[in-house]
Amino acid sequence: MALVLLGINHNTANVSLREQVAFPPEKMADAMQRVTALEHVREAVIVSTCNRTELYVDVDLGGPVAADAEGTVVSQDQGADPERLQFEQHKLLSWLSQYHGVDVAELSTCSYFHWRDDVIRHLMRVACGLDSMVLGEPQILGQIKSAYAVAKELGVARAELSRAFQEAFSIAKEVRTDTAIGENPVSVAYAAVTLAEQIFSDLGSLHALLIGAGHTIELVARHLTDRGVRSIVVANRTLQNAVKLGEKFGARGVLLSDIPEELERADIVVSSTNSQLPLLGKGAVERAIKKRRHKPMLLVDLAVPRDIEPEVGQISDAYLYSVDDIRDVIEDNVKSRALAAEQASAIIERGVEEYLRQLRALNAVATLRAFREKADQTRQLELEKALKALEKGMPAEQVLEALARSITNKLIHAPSVQMKKASAEGREDLMRLTQELFELGE
Repeated sequence: MALVLLGINHNTANVSLREQVAFPPEKMADAMQRVTALEHVREAVIVSTCNRTELYVDVDLGGPVAADAEGTVVSQDQGADPERLQFEQHKLLSWLSQYHGVDVAELSTCSYFHWRDDVIRHLMRVACGLDSMVLGEPQILGQIKSAYAVAKELGVARAELSRAFQEAFSIAKEVRTDTAIGENPVSVAYAAVTLAEQIFSDLGSLHALLIGAGHTIELVARHLTDRGVRSIVVANRTLQNAVKLGEKFGARGVLLSDIPEELERADIVVSSTNSQLPLLGKGAVERAIKKRRHKPMLLVDLAVPRDIEPEVGQISDAYLYSVDDIRDVIEDNVKSRALAAEQASAIIERGVEEYLRQLRALNAVATLRAFREKADQTRQLELEKALKALEKGMPAEQVLEALARSITNKLIHAPSVQMKKASAEGREDLMRLTQELFELGE
């Protein structure tokens, strides 16, 4: 088995392509099961957020297998030739292309592919927020945990991926505890509110319309409230969820169908839902702007796929920003986390090394078991001979001496033959390893 990763993120693809390959929650289970149905694929976890779509896959590259005490396969030699890795990369690219109906050539130009330790290193960086648009943002860890939980429940994340994700979660916790990566509220939600501050001089007098009731919108509501905004409306497909979120911040909850009426009073509109189609079109915003007598309106679309039609940005007095547009705002807010990021990177490297150390230990399981079984067979065979000799009346001292000598000769015969062969071939590395293995000193 070997871990491989195929991904697309905010660094490699624009929001238009990212929204095409995003997996909505209701399709996640189907997608994971389809991936694991591919040839050589044993396990899979799909992480899909606004900024990334990543396929974490455990593939069978062939080679000697190791197993745990119960006989469950846990690891194996992860060597792979470049051609085989290219085959696995193309296979995943083709599957992603077919699943979403996106040209495979376009995907290949903006995707990345990792394997083995680079997979665990990347996963740890993502879990710690080091690979996010907002450096150190905490939401991604929860999103990864949710994706892993779905895969675990479906039974498509077992030994290899479970070990990798659990290690990543452990490292993320250590980074959050031991560094300042999570200090100072820096997130997409925070950046959206910071953008509003740059456009409007007095947030306290403004009206805000928030579309959605998820974690991101809750963060936006919290940041707006902290900056003095008191008039907030939360619109959501489910009224109960909108009201529940609104109660936390003294806001009103309404349905999505109420948006046109609320829009004409909104100075700030922030949207973040899982809708596969735009919720806010150019016509609705135009009508609202006219009723507002062309009073400026800020619209921030944090969703992928987008909630607000891009054409809205063509309307005078309507200022539309997507998740990609607020990148500069975000970059200004993360400078203070640079040192923490360096510390986090050091922790991650230690985590990768520990993960690889555990894999190396697991890879020795099969060899150690075979070695022990062979020694036990030799012991049993020689013991049976010794017992028969005692039954025939041979002196116990003579039998024990013969037993010890026979066991010793049998155990060292094969290693002796191989050492002589290695020495004749000039393989000093094997000779030094033998000295270390059997503690033979200088």
